[in-house]
Amino acid sequence: MWLWSGQVVSTLGSTASTILYPLLILAITGSPQAAGMAGALRALPYLVFSLPVGALIDRWDRKAVMIRCDIGRALAVTSIPVAVAFDALTVAQIYTVTLVEGTLFVFFNIAEVAALPRVVPTPQLPQAAALNDAGFGIANILGPPMGTVLYQLFGRAVPFLADAVTYTISVASLLRVKAPFRIEDAPPQRNLWREVAEGLRWLWANALIRYMALLTGGLNLVNAATPLIFIVLAKELGATDAQIGLVFSLAGAGAVAGSLVGGRLQRRFSFGQVIIACIASAAVLFPLYAVMPSFIWLGVVAGAYYFLSPIYNVVQFSYRLALIPDRLQGRVNSTFRLLAFGFMPLGAALSGAALERLGSSATVALFSALLVALAAATALNRHVRTAGRIVS
Repeated sequence: MWLWSGQVVSTLGSTASTILYPLLILAITGSPQAAGMAGALRALPYLVFSLPVGALIDRWDRKAVMIRCDIGRALAVTSIPVAVAFDALTVAQIYTVTLVEGTLFVFFNIAEVAALPRVVPTPQLPQAAALNDAGFGIANILGPPMGTVLYQLFGRAVPFLADAVTYTISVASLLRVKAPFRIEDAPPQRNLWREVAEGLRWLWANALIRYMALLTGGLNLVNAATPLIFIVLAKELGATDAQIGLVFSLAGAGAVAGSLVGGRLQRRFSFGQVIIACIASAAVLFPLYAVMPSFIWLGVVAGAYYFLSPIYNVVQFSYRLALIPDRLQGRVNSTFRLLAFGFMPLGAALSGAALERLGSSATVALFSALLVALAAATALNRHVRTAGRIVS
């Protein structure tokens, strides 16, 4: 619960900054492409660092890594209000902060995932994953309006100070966790790339986990594009900055609802039934963004779309963690997340370029076509269709 509570508070600040970075860059430059680049830079470090970081996490004290990363992220975010106070903020600095945050997130995220089986017994992993998604969903409800209201009423600096405070709270919660995050035996091999290769081989030998990594990568490409698409569509529908936060809150409400039923669905239906239904439903819902008559309806459809995300995550996440040996958790999860998160820079950059050059409707159509292709491939994949129950 200490681990969970600290990460929920930290996510509260992170979800706010997901909107604030594009809003800040749009206010400075007026360019969706420049705003999309911030999202791309934030996601890029996963593509570059995840494999060696996974091997290092299996050597290091995972809790110490998480604490140091949160301290570093708090300092990076604090540099923005300092620059605002001296009227020295530039787009280059914003890009630098997003890159630093993204790099530290790689270390933190892989350490956190690898630590979870040390804190939670294997039979309780689905419930823990569902609890995480519920908490993060609540943060997604509260974070966007909190950030945009602070941004609109108190200026550009205040929401970033609030984000730095949430990282500090995360550090305090990690210090309270008593469970050891370090594995009993460090990997016997000390060659970094040999250790990385061991994690790669394990994942690639498991056809279902391999496909789920690639599928999650395709979904995350779309998800990385979605925040900027929401912002541009909402502005076209006449929404203020605070009202844009409401759109993201409605999306977060859908995610909370999905997290409440995710565990039940995974016990009632097979792995394949849940995964195929989630992807097919996402492919149906995404095109509706382009035809919504108001920003409220945009938020309602976003809520329906994000209802699916925690259901998908609970199923694939708990299944994966239960299968991976503890000594390989960092390496295999880093390989999985390299494939799962590696397409996010492309999605964020592509959304900005498409919005600027093609317009919002064509951009929605482009990403909708990708979801249709993913839904068809998943329905035809025999490993997904025949997968058994997740955790007994």
